[in-house]
Amino acid sequence: MRFEHLVEVNDPDNPLAFTLEREHLWAGLMARVEDSVPFLPGMVECRILSREAGAVERLLVFGAAEVRDRASYVEAEWVCFETRRTAQHAGGSLSIRIEEPEAGRLFLRFTYETSFAEPGDDPEAVAYVDYIRAAYHAADLDTLAVIRELAMARATH
Repeated sequence: MRFEHLVEVNDPDNPLAFTLEREHLWAGLMARVEDSVPFLPGMVECRILSREAGAVERLLVFGAAEVRDRASYVEAEWVCFETRRTAQHAGGSLSIRIEEPEAGRLFLRFTYETSFAEPGDDPEAVAYVDYIRAAYHAADLDTLAVIRELAMARATH
């Protein structure tokens, strides 16, 4: 199953809010690559296992569960987190792309590829998928909030 949505980065109706620039977004996305703990509730450790140009292999620890993933990226454009299916994890991927359809208007496009089956016409399955979609969207808004906090902290130091 595939889930995708856009999150507008800055609120054009609130000029007093701290404005994020593309550089802030990129720094925040790379912070998530380097250490996802502040971005993912329940994660207790994020360890880099190896590095190469444009990618890192990581070990993610959620209590007793350990998951390995690969975070790849193209500078200032996108990051992609890919997790293989294991007994402890359903597997899948999350891509986050910075989009700027017009100067100063920034968006993050979140695209999830999951192992969930399409719900078809089953009302319970449709409700479950809607719940998952809403949870992902809430997590993505939280990601943007953490990026904003990081950028504001850097701006004051």
